[in-house]
Amino acid sequence: QVHLAESGGGLVETGGSLRLSCAASGSTFEIYSLGWDRQLPGKQRELVASVTDGDTINYGDSVKGRFTISRDTAKNTVYLQMNNLKPEDTGVYYCHALETDGGSGIYETWGQGTQVTVSS
Repeated sequence: QVHLAESGGGLVETGGSLRLSCAASGSTFEIYSLGWDRQLPGKQRELVASVTDGDTINYGDSVKGRFTISRDTAKNTVYLQMNNLKPEDTGVYYCHALETDGGSGIYETWGQGTQVTVSS
């Protein structure tokens, strides 16, 4: 499947900002959605934000108004600008891609994850 290269995670203080990047490469099929999920300590993965090739954007409720996702379709790269970070944002963030073969086949891929830590 597609390879997803993530970068931009790190350690910041409460109220700080980080910018995550995810570059998709080597895709066999069309990538129709790119975005980010996250896994907070002790919890299951949840949607952070996603954007389709038709520019439809979705945000998780907990990040609305603070995070902004954008996509460079020519480069198959997605960016997540995270502002006003809170300690409860601490977790592992995974780039997430959806591919289609143009028929009924749909393929889902996650990156290896990048750690985001927000200190109190």
